[in-house]
Amino acid sequence: MTVTTGGALPGAPYDVTVVGAGVVGSAIARELARLPLRIALVDASGDVGDGTSKANTAILHTGFDAVPGSLESRLVRDGQRRLAAFAADSGIPVEPLGALLVAWDEEQRAALPGLAAKAVRNGYRSARIIPAEEVRAREPELGPGVLGALHVPDESIICPWTTTLAYATQAVRAGTDLHLNCRLQSLTPGDPHVLSTSRGPLRTRHLVNAAGLYADEVDRLMGRADFTVTPRRGQLIVFDELARGLVRHILLPVPGALGKGVLVSPTVYGNVMLGPTAEDLDDKTATGSTAEGIALLREKGRRILPALLEEEATAVYAGLRAATGSEDYAVRAHPALRYVTVGGIRSTGLTASMAIAAHVVELLADGGLAVSGAKDLEPVRMPNLGEAFPRPYRDQRLIAADPEYGRIVCHCERVTRGEIRDALTGTVPPGSLDGLRRRTRARGGRCQGFYCGAAVRALFEEGRR
Repeated sequence: MTVTTGGALPGAPYDVTVVGAGVVGSAIARELARLPLRIALVDASGDVGDGTSKANTAILHTGFDAVPGSLESRLVRDGQRRLAAFAADSGIPVEPLGALLVAWDEEQRAALPGLAAKAVRNGYRSARIIPAEEVRAREPELGPGVLGALHVPDESIICPWTTTLAYATQAVRAGTDLHLNCRLQSLTPGDPHVLSTSRGPLRTRHLVNAAGLYADEVDRLMGRADFTVTPRRGQLIVFDELARGLVRHILLPVPGALGKGVLVSPTVYGNVMLGPTAEDLDDKTATGSTAEGIALLREKGRRILPALLEEEATAVYAGLRAATGSEDYAVRAHPALRYVTVGGIRSTGLTASMAIAAHVVELLADGGLAVSGAKDLEPVRMPNLGEAFPRPYRDQRLIAADPEYGRIVCHCERVTRGEIRDALTGTVPPGSLDGLRRRTRARGGRCQGFYCGAAVRALFEEGRR
């Protein structure tokens, strides 16, 4: 197993190379790792899941509101089953809270029957319309004016960071080469394809484009122009753990033209999240927050859950989604080129990731990839980051066996030296302090590293020596 962050790349061609180590690319590499092939997973960043995937809204969707008959609808349904089982086996925290699609005016209430019927067409039959009185009983802190809701009992929240890391970890342990800090600069199609990267040439017989925001640019390097990515910025506010008691479900709006709109949702880390916005931009690096965006979120949040705006915000961040102008995923196979592109994967991509991966392997087989001899992967057990499940600082037997799990470094998030040590010595170690935060929650609490930052940095630098 190999994880490289610098130096020259191997000279021998790979059977398959996946460009993009987000949640979808890592899932594809994991699925390919089951086969007796040479696989590479490359990313321009110094860590997995460092792009769109790290700012996902972290919902494990049922697919109730997808476009019926679409590829997204099919893959979200299949992916939800796959990921729920994988999470249970791997220790990825999932909380099945259910969702309420809340109607605030007559037009929205009139849309609920159509949304319920759409859920049935998508194969989901548990959604039901509930009256305002039941909505209030379920969510006492909702703002005034609720007229009803669609209850979707099987929507869940999940840890997106651990999911991506689990996929990459299994792939690497099964023999995949993970090349980070490896930016694709140009590409010469052929047999093999030659990828010119910031770390030198890489050769591969088959290519999978899972480059997210840059998937259209990679597509053009392969001589295709199947879609154009428009970065759609989603700004979010994360509220302190003391706000967690205000909300019991994922609170969704009735969808609009630009997506599902602004939601209020608990997180598995014990916070409450408000967002995202939906702003189409030209700049694929514009992940900064704006005063206008935060003001919009506060206005929406005040209507949905007024008491939330009285709580402390611990973080504000923004992510960019890869919008293509289509209501479906832009997954395209080009068998003659031995090339598959996986574009236009929106927020449902986390849920659909394992099903997307299985679908991509089928498409690669159509392009001549040998897919026989698949094996089961070695199980992986991920560190728990969820508040609803046992954390190391509470586990007396674990602390007795290793006192490092009882030595708290980050007091806001109750992260121990043992957890930081484990992250730094893991199969896919963090390449930055932000990567360490995504593996442990260190520096992610109300003080945002003000008190623990120096100690966490010292441990990080010591662990990298």
